[in-house]
Amino acid sequence: MIDVPLSALEVAMVQTGTRPVETLRDTTAFAQGLEQLGYHRIWYAEHHHSPAIGAFPPVVLTAHAAASTSAIRLGSGGVLAPHHAPLTLAEQFGTLAALHHGRIDLGIGRGPGTFDAATARALRRGAGPTTDAEYHDDVAAILSFLVDEVALDPLPEPWLLASSTAGAALAGRLGLPIALAHHIRPDNTRAALDRYRATFTPSPWCEQPWVLVCVEAVCAETEEEAAWRVGPMDVVKSGLLEGLSEIPFPTPADAAVHPFTEAERQSLAGFRAQQAVGTPESVVRRLAQLADETGADELMLTTPVYDLRDRLRSYELIRKYAEATTAP
Repeated sequence: MIDVPLSALEVAMVQTGTRPVETLRDTTAFAQGLEQLGYHRIWYAEHHHSPAIGAFPPVVLTAHAAASTSAIRLGSGGVLAPHHAPLTLAEQFGTLAALHHGRIDLGIGRGPGTFDAATARALRRGAGPTTDAEYHDDVAAILSFLVDEVALDPLPEPWLLASSTAGAALAGRLGLPIALAHHIRPDNTRAALDRYRATFTPSPWCEQPWVLVCVEAVCAETEEEAAWRVGPMDVVKSGLLEGLSEIPFPTPADAAVHPFTEAERQSLAGFRAQQAVGTPESVVRRLAQLADETGADELMLTTPVYDLRDRLRSYELIRKYAEATTAP
């Protein structure tokens, strides 16, 4: 049913009752487990000052995972350009690509990676939010520095992350493969894809439009168990709907008794319908549908569940069912 590569986005959720260092240690087992399962790539997201997500730099996680695995592709999904000097990013990921031949991706994004204004100012050394023109200049500078200053062989594979038509248009104009954040703003996916394909200009990085769609995927043996596992992330999302940023990642038991309002339940149900949550059959069917609707060349799964074993089990169930239903 699924005839495109499957990959994973590591968000590094910090579980209530644990320390961030334990989440950090889990990232190694996660990378090794997904490599064994045959996933194509793992990307690491950049976040800051969150009680629910570890503030682990993508370049560091990429380097550590690359040293702990042998074949799976690794990289940022994404490293946030406004927080970093373009030459620094080019040097960091260029070096990694040269050390780990053909395995390193440089996914570039714009989002602040934090809901705290003071943290955002600290990351930008007191500067205000970046403008569209500044972001476009930063991305162009990173690409230029990779070729003209770093000039190692091979270079990392650059991607542009987007959740809007503006970001999609930039990816198209620069001739970069695009990673669409369907797991964050699913209502924007169709319009962003249309803009990307309409504006795409071939480049040395990419000869034709190339689309990765990131989707939230939580899989278990039963629908009830899948709903149990997705509960903690529902609590975090409900807090964000209320404008709250200091939301820890609760246990499934605590999430099961969380007092959601009716409006929150409706919003969460609407969001979940556009993702992939359920049994292996229903999840793989939904992923295949999404790949068909978007024309995606690759699907990236993000699975924000409480326990590492449950997370790896979700990826295992999806991979095995997908292989079983596409075997000749």
